[in-house]
Amino acid sequence: MRRTILKTLALAPAALAFPRVWAQSGKPEKSKLTIAVGGKNLFYYLPLTIAEQLGYFRDEGLETTIPDFAGGSKALQALVGGSADVVSGAYEHTINMQARNQAIESFVLQGRAPQIVLAVSNKTMPDYKGIADLKGKKIGVTAPGSSTSMMAAYVLAKGGLKPSDVSFIGVGASSGALSAVRSGQVDAIANLDPVITMLQRDNLLKIIADTRTLKDTQEVYGGPMPAAVLYTHAKFIRENPNTTQALANAMVHALRWLRKAGPSDIVKTVPESYLLGDRALYLAAWENVREAISPDGILPEAGPATALRMLQTFEESLKGKNIDLAKTYTNAFARRAGVKYPA
Repeated sequence: MRRTILKTLALAPAALAFPRVWAQSGKPEKSKLTIAVGGKNLFYYLPLTIAEQLGYFRDEGLETTIPDFAGGSKALQALVGGSADVVSGAYEHTINMQARNQAIESFVLQGRAPQIVLAVSNKTMPDYKGIADLKGKKIGVTAPGSSTSMMAAYVLAKGGLKPSDVSFIGVGASSGALSAVRSGQVDAIANLDPVITMLQRDNLLKIIADTRTLKDTQEVYGGPMPAAVLYTHAKFIRENPNTTQALANAMVHALRWLRKAGPSDIVKTVPESYLLGDRALYLAAWENVREAISPDGILPEAGPATALRMLQTFEESLKGKNIDLAKTYTNAFARRAGVKYPA
């Protein structure tokens, strides 16, 4: 009897570490899923594309539809409106939604650095000296309310400007963003690769803040900053643990593949349209962001606090709010997936 009790106690910490997936077994409760994403061609969401293109979702018993929206805020709207089951989007949205009394939870990390770059246009602001010069200017973002606009708002706040001091213009994440800068429709842009590298090549930008590497991310945010995740309603996770685990498995499988893939492997796997007509530039952009991809799908322990601190800098709705960060994410599914797909 004593031996049985001791054995039970010895297992208790492990059981507590995996509360949602400990009993996970069998087929997904919901095999047909819609995953909303905003800017699917971006490296920010490359693990999602890899999982789709290489059939990893299918291998886990899932049939996925992945509609692409103009930005992360639009993908979030699809989840809230009921037209999507899951979102591939920025972790920050889980915090903002809790502040609005909606329980949204992330369950697998895609990026450990945001990869977002804020830069001014050399065409419309050749004499740019500092953040104050952006007052009254137009800043292109993937979509207002998306992670690109949040990053820009944060950098502006650190420089003494409010989001209301500028105009955020939705320009998307591919040809629309390129056109907006080349034509002078915007004075600055917050976007990601491969868009940023392409504009840099043409000497159209002066970079203000860069989060494509872990070092640069630390300098901008003062700590680790989680980027893209898969997130959904906490209720969905509770009611569909097998489905959630299958999604995490597919994503971690993709992350493991990316750790070993060479540049030519990437180009062969992504759709031709992602290259924006320039294969060499796409590969150069990949090297700029490679280390930003999560190796294991696990959100860093200090990441949520960094994200909250960033948002509270400029989000009035979050000031004075008691946010329970433990309810915005779980690493249990990613850890379980790591057992199935070891490094």
